[in-house]
Parts: sequence; C-alpha cells; structure tokens
Amino acid sequence: MVLTTARHAERTEENLTTASRLFLALMKHDDGARSLLLALPEVFPWVRHLDDEEMRAFTVELLEALSDAAELGAREAVHRALVSWRATARINADPEQLKEALRPLGGDDLGPVEVSG
Repeated sequence: MVLTTARHAERTEENLTTASRLFLALMKHDDGARSLLLALPEVFPWVRHLDDEEMRAFTVELLEALSDAAELGAREAVHRALVSWRATARINADPEQLKEALRPLGGDDLGPVEVSG
C-alpha cells in the first residue's frame, strides 16, 4: 500500500496520459514510428529476438496498453503486454522452444471450448 496525495496521483495520471498520447501521435508519422522502433531495444533489450512483424505488433500493443492505462485506468494492460511479448522473445531466442511452438498440433480435435464470463 502506498499513501499519496490526491494532487500527486492526479499529476501521475496526467503524466501517463500525456506520454501515451505523445507516443500514439508519433506512431502516426513515419519518422516518429521509426524513432520509436529504434528506441525499443534500448528500453527492452529482449526485442532483438522479435522479427519485424512482431516488433511492429509489440509496439502497437504497448502503445494501446499505455493508452488504456492512462485513459481507462487499466493499469495491468501494460504489464500484460510486456510479459506476453517477453515470453514470445524468450521462445524465439531458444531454437528448441521455437521448433516446438511451430510444430503442427497433429489434427486432434479437442472439442468445443466453453468460455465463461
């Protein structure tokens, strides 16, 4: 538990919203998108194990998660994006895991899936 003032919490939210909107605006321009893609390996060294398509998908998902955190208070969105893409990079970095992940499932029909919610 962290105690803070309402003013401090509001400023933190404002800062996150501003950064999120700035990054989203940069992605709309080729030079801005290129700059973000070039900066990602400095912030997240593991992205070197993502291919170009995965790198773009990670960038979009991260920025959308930042936006959700800022605009909707969905604070877990950024964490989920980072954890899932880091796991993808980890699999890509290990040839045996990648081979296993890309192996066809063998055609077994496991039946319908129920989604509760």
